Parts: sequence; structure tokens; C-alpha cells
Amino acid sequence: MVKVFPLNINNLIVISLLLLVCAKTSVAYSVVAFGARPDGRTDSTQAFHKAWAWACGSVKPATLDVPQGRFVVQPMSFTGPCKNRVTLRIKGTIIGPSDYRVLARSNVWLQFYNINGLIIDGGTTGTIDARGQPFWSCRRHYGYCYNGAQSISFVSCNGVVVRGLKSMNSQKSHMSIKNCNNVALNYLTLRAPSGSPNTDGINIQHSNRILIYGSVIKTGDDCIALGPGTKNMVINKIACGPGHGISIGSMGNSLREDGVHNIVVANVVFTGTIYGVRIKSWARPSNSFVRNIIFRNLVMRNVYYPIIIDQKYCPNNQCPHQNSGVKVSNVSFINIKGTSRRKEAITLTCSPSNPCKGIKLQDINLTFGSKPAVSTCSYARGISRGKVIPPSCF
Repeated sequence: MVKVFPLNINNLIVISLLLLVCAKTSVAYSVVAFGARPDGRTDSTQAFHKAWAWACGSVKPATLDVPQGRFVVQPMSFTGPCKNRVTLRIKGTIIGPSDYRVLARSNVWLQFYNINGLIIDGGTTGTIDARGQPFWSCRRHYGYCYNGAQSISFVSCNGVVVRGLKSMNSQKSHMSIKNCNNVALNYLTLRAPSGSPNTDGINIQHSNRILIYGSVIKTGDDCIALGPGTKNMVINKIACGPGHGISIGSMGNSLREDGVHNIVVANVVFTGTIYGVRIKSWARPSNSFVRNIIFRNLVMRNVYYPIIIDQKYCPNNQCPHQNSGVKVSNVSFINIKGTSRRKEAITLTCSPSNPCKGIKLQDINLTFGSKPAVSTCSYARGISRGKVIPPSCF
């Protein structure tokens, strides 16, 4: 049985809304007042630095305003701790430098570090645009073009709400969360073309109590990827596609690695993605684990691999050729319907030395166009409930 844990979708939504309501501020700063130019040409990085220093240093709750217009900003860090809560209110568009190499030489474009009580409010127009097209073109033609930059990163932050923000054309991942607690990401739009390499929507590692709600994610890689140390998380009401679906992993990158547990993925529509919901681990020794996972109320529209557990993960033919030590247990797939672009709509490839345990298939209806689909299993143990199409292979 899947254990019940104290994480409720509605409670997390209420908490994030309360944080926004409580964001009434006593002092406001505009980046324009510090010299930023909304002309799409002038480098406004130093003006953003100065404005952030004033907002972060305010003893009263502060708002940092980015008004209408296009503001060029180079890689920078919004660093705390701040003296009080800060709201970054974006109405215009923050754009990357015209020379893609300026961002590509950096791992992160906009980093938020060591901040407690941060709100980023994109309203209806707030946008960040990394202008990643030249970087992707270089990658396609030459293979290596510097590392590339994540568009926005939260590291060691607590009590973060991001609402209404649009992230366009990231060089690599649109958003990453690492070593953070109590983060709500609501009504986001993350978009890059399907052929753009490694443009994940949201990457999460070593973080606790995360909500992603009511968002549209169209990328060239994972819509959402949950890495080691992710726990107590809800993903709800997401439109995913194109992209590689929602993934847990890859796990088992090292012998000693934090696991992933207590995750709910609900009410997601996958359209034209490579994968739907996926758990992936390298075939090598590891003490890691994936457990207490619920995937429910999902719609698959022409998805190549709607449901997959892959414990022989091997991109680019770089295979360890061992057995995965990652222990996968208590994973439920409930009320999942739609169409698969492959005959194998359910693929459960588990570890011979650590078979998957407690896998539950309930109320599944996946078809292969007008033909019946099939399930394939290796070292997977579980139960099926209700009507399961294709029939389970346990």
C-alpha cells in the first residue's frame, strides 16, 4: 500500500495565496530609478544590482519593480539574507545579452541565493527571455558551445512564491530549485522549441515541500525533473508538451545519494511528449531510493512512452552494464488514459538485484491508436485494480 503522508494540494495552494496576500509592502523601488533603461539595448545589470541592494536592505517589506519595457541583464545574483520580505514585481521583459556567449559561459543567468520570504510576481505580462536560439544553433552545428546557462535558479531559499512568470527561450533549464524549502510555483509559462537541447522546464534537487500548480510547460527536454533529495512535493494541473514528460531521476548517479519520496503528480495533460511519467536510474550500485509516489488523473495524447520505469537508463550508449541499486517501491499509477505512439504503453524495467515492489496499476486505459497496447515487465512486483488496459504484466 502507498503510505499516506501529510501533504495536501489544497493546503499548499492556500499557503501560497496567503503569502501573496501578505505581500503588502511599505516601500517600493524601481530599477529605472537606479538607471535601468527599458530600450532593449542598454545594459541594465548594474542598475538591477543597486536596486536589489536597496530592496534587500530595507527594514520594511519592499517591492522591486521592473516596469514595462525590455531590460538587458547579464548574469547576476540576487543574494540574501535580506532584512525583510522582498517582492520582485515584473511587468516588462528581462532579456539576455545579444551575444549568447555572455550567458553560455555562465551556469546561471538569474540566481536567487540565501533568501527567506521572496515573492516573484509576473502578473500577466512579466517575462524573462534568455534569447537562446543562437546557443541552440551552435550546439546543433558544433556540439560544444560553452556550458550554457539555466535561466533562473533558487539556491538555499525558504518561503518562495513565483506566480505568473513567463520564461522563454532558455539556453538550458528554465528554472532550478536546490536546497530550498516551502516553494510555490503557480501559473507559470515555460517555453522553448521542441528541438532545443536540454531545455528542461523545472529541475528540483535536495528540496522539501514544493508545489507546482496551474502551469504550461513546452520544452525540448523534461517538463519537470525531480532529482535526488526531493521530498514532499505536489505537481498539479500542468499542461506538458512538447518535451520529455515528468521524470524522477536520473537516480543512482553515485553510490551514496539521497532518495526521492512523498510525491504526488495529478491532473496533468501530456501532448506529443516522448515520455509521460517516468522513473529512471542508472544500472550501477547505489543506496538511493524512490518511494511513496502517486501518479493520478493523467491524460496521454500521442505519447511514445506513457508509463515507464527504466532502471537501465543509458543515454548516448554510455551504459554502466551493472544492476541498479536504487530501490523503487510504493508507486501508484491511477486513472491514466489516452493514446500511446508505441505498442508498449506500459514499460516497467526494474533491477534484477532490487526488483520494484508495491507497484499499483488502477483504472488505466491506454490504446495504441486503433490497436490494443501491451505492457512489458522485468522484475516488477505489484497489483492491478479496476479496469487496466493494457492488462498488467505482473
